[in-house]
Amino acid sequence: MSSMAKVWDISADPDAAIDAAAAAVAEGLCIVLPTDTVYGIGADATNAAAVQGLLDAKERGRDMPPPVLIAEVGMLRALTDQVSPAVLALAEAFWPGALTLVVTAHPHLRMDLGDRGATIAVRVPDHDFTRDLLRATGPLAVSSANVSGRPAATTVAEAKDQLGKRVKVYLDGGPAAGGVPSTIVDLTGEPRILREGAIPRADLAALVPELAEPEPPSEAPDPSLEAPETMAGTPDALVDLVETPDGELVSPGEQDSGTEGPGEA
Repeated sequence: MSSMAKVWDISADPDAAIDAAAAAVAEGLCIVLPTDTVYGIGADATNAAAVQGLLDAKERGRDMPPPVLIAEVGMLRALTDQVSPAVLALAEAFWPGALTLVVTAHPHLRMDLGDRGATIAVRVPDHDFTRDLLRATGPLAVSSANVSGRPAATTVAEAKDQLGKRVKVYLDGGPAAGGVPSTIVDLTGEPRILREGAIPRADLAALVPELAEPEPPSEAPDPSLEAPETMAGTPDALVDLVETPDGELVSPGEQDSGTEGPGEA
């Protein structure tokens, strides 16, 4: 990677900023981008080496794969061949926005996001510039722009302070909104909410009635579910996952200690 990292003001020349970022992504390099929550570090989701570079920049292992951001609902069919009525209803109603959908990855999907098994977490951000960028780059693996264990960056300066030359292009969109993290819904089997966030259960249940009531706790929990593997290949492995302050799906015992932040990228 070049030792030079450049900061682009997206308000001054958004087209030039997108061109520079898209060129870096095409080279397999990491970029920092604004989102509707915190700043994110992104890489080409179809380039395994680029995704590994993202994980290395964050000093994070493959057991915590990043979600994928896409520009619009129509791109979802490139990631999964199981676009059920529930998937489509929720995506069309709440995207762009603070809803992350966990879906079964397309069997021919060429993405190595880490040890994710056969599932993928997808979101369309509610940020006009970022969606324009995603139209130029295609799907990006995106995690919050911070080193693991440190607070998520809400400004480019904070991101650059943590990630430095490990990122080729920094896109400065001003202070990030932060706020409540996304609601996460698992649609790999029977629809269920993994984490209720910005979008309340009642709004989801209006479209997918199966989401109306939380699942009752089991009287005798299956010991095999107490520490599920992150993003493993079966829906059951997602039962007890939570999202860390910097946007990863992990089992409760695997969360970073000492990190507090507003949400995921």
